[in-house]
Formats: sequence, C-alpha cells, structure tokens
Amino acid sequence: MTAVHPQPTPIPPLTPALTAHVTRKALKDALSVLERVIPARSSNPVLTSLKVACAPDGLTLIGTNLDLDLAYHLPAQVDHPQDFSVPAHLFGQVVRNLDGELVTLTLTGTQLSVQAGGSHFELQTGDLGVFPPLAFPEGADVTLDAAELARALTSVRHAASHENFQAVFRGIKLEHHAGFARLVASDGYRVALREFPTTGMGRNLILPARHADDLVRVLKSGPARFSYGEGQLSVASGPVRLNLKLLEGEYPDYERVMPKTMQVQFTANAADLREAVSRVAVLSDKKANHRVDWLVAEGKLHMCAEGEYGRAQDTLEVVQAGTVPALNVAVNARHLLDALTPIEGDVEVRLGGPTTPILLRTEASRYTALLVLLRV
Repeated sequence: MTAVHPQPTPIPPLTPALTAHVTRKALKDALSVLERVIPARSSNPVLTSLKVACAPDGLTLIGTNLDLDLAYHLPAQVDHPQDFSVPAHLFGQVVRNLDGELVTLTLTGTQLSVQAGGSHFELQTGDLGVFPPLAFPEGADVTLDAAELARALTSVRHAASHENFQAVFRGIKLEHHAGFARLVASDGYRVALREFPTTGMGRNLILPARHADDLVRVLKSGPARFSYGEGQLSVASGPVRLNLKLLEGEYPDYERVMPKTMQVQFTANAADLREAVSRVAVLSDKKANHRVDWLVAEGKLHMCAEGEYGRAQDTLEVVQAGTVPALNVAVNARHLLDALTPIEGDVEVRLGGPTTPILLRTEASRYTALLVLLRV
C-alpha cells in the first residue's frame, strides 16, 4: 500500500514594500499646513493621525478635526503604493529634524522607515480601518480668484466676533453679486467688507471665521474651485483640497447701519494715520475701551489719549470737507487700527456726528470699514 504524503502549504507571496522618494521641503511644507488642522491632542486619538494616500505620481496627506478636512497632494516617486497612517505631529517633528534633503519612506508591514542623509527613524503606523472616511469633490460649482479671495478674507477677518454666544457674528459672510463677490464680517460694534470681481454666480454662505486663516494659508494664486454640499463648502486650490462646515442662520442686515449723511469728511494717508493713532494709543485707558479723542478742524486731525499714567497728543494734516467746520468724536484705538491695517495709500474717513458710526473707505481696494463711536 502506497503511503500518501501531505502536500506542503504554499507560502503566500510577500507584498512588495512601499517605497517613496520625496523632497524634504515639499513634505515639510505639506505637514506644516496639515498640523494646523489636525489636533495635537484629542479625546479621539484617531483625529491626531495623518493618513498618507499613495499613488504612482505622489503622496496625498489627509487630516481632519471634524470641522475641517484637508488633503494636500505632493509629487513623489512611489513604488508599490500602499496607504498608511501615522501620528501627525510626531511625523512632522521627524521630518523637520531630518538631516538630508531627499526623504525615503519605506513601509514594511506596520513599520514605517523614514530616511534622509544620515538620519533614520522607525515609526509604528496606525490602523487605517478606523480613520474617518473623507471625500473631496472633483467638480466645481463656481470658480473664484484665489489671491483675491485670500486678500478679502485677510481684510475683513478682524471684525468677526470671537465670542461663542454671538452665533453668526463668528462667521464671515460671502455674497455673490453680478460681476463681483463681497465678504462681510461684524461683531456688532464694527463692520468690515471687501469686494472683488468675479465671473459666474455662487451661493451666499457664512464661513466660520476661525477657518479664515486656514483658507488664506492655502489660497495662493490661480483658481479657487468651490463645490457646495449640505451645510458644507469644498474648496480646491493648487495642491490643496478642503471641506469645511458652514455656519447656519440669517446674517444681520449690515447695510441698515451704514451712515447715510456726513458732517465731516477727510482724506489722509492710511500709514500716517495708523502711526499717529498708535503713538497716542500708548497712553489710552484700557478700561475705557482704548479711547482716543479726535477733533477735526481747519484741515487738521488733533488726537488725544489719556490714562492713569499720563496724556498723549498728536496732530495730522488732512484734506477736509463737509457741512460743519469742526467735529469732536471718540474712537476705540484698537478697533480703528484693525480697520486701517488692510488699507494701502489714502483712506477716506466719513463722520456723521458724535453718535453716528465712523466710516472708512478706499476705492482702490473696494474696502469699507464701519466703527461704532464711543461717547464724547
């Protein structure tokens, strides 16, 4: 009787190890953007992780804080693509401390090797199965100029509220009009708006002001492609794609508070006005809303601030017009300096009276700011 020998179990073929070559600068730049979105600590440790999606043409770094999702694509030479996840901020520290300029990533099982020059790090990868599924739309409902959008966001950001109880005041409203878009921010005491030319019509929406800096950081040049979802806006610009949750609610009618009449108007160089206000504001009383008193008369702006440590005065020559020869008002120096910061060249200042909000305008950048005055 012939003996039957059991056949040996075949050894499964080994999965080739992922190998990727990418410049340290490109990887560092991408991580610096992601690290501002991904929390360093969280009750949900998955949110502190970074997903790296690999393709033959490059790496896409993906992270989220559940309010904002961000994906950053960078070119790389990739062999045997495999996705993986690593602790985001730890990976960022490793990359910043590498010695060489060409980084080699090698994934073997759950171990990620990071090498550059004489530096060599080994990192344990995470479980991709628990990473939140994120989707970034490919199409575009409307396209805006990225640089113009970034400038407008930067110009109005200062006027948005930081207080959680102020609901939509914590947002920046984006309005679409025929031929232009307008961004508006307000905290109830001041309003800032800026317009820029556009083609096409998009939706009016309210962006969370806290994400304005994230948007500005990724909006460089070229087109910013907008896609609309349910309570969400997706933006693609250059190598970056992001999703952000929108604020819900009705934005107040800010045009209703814009002054319709003017008693005194003057034009001054914005930089000179900023410097003069800054000088006298050194002695302004913090407990009195950083009060600076203005007297506009005979083509001069006289400024005065007084606090517990002393008194400061300054005078600036201006080009004056209006229906009255002189007017005395009081302003919040901090709010005024914030409103003046985006302005280059001359600024037109309109005063309707001691209790009417002050209006600052510049036609060159289509920027307007409104400030509630302090009691004289």
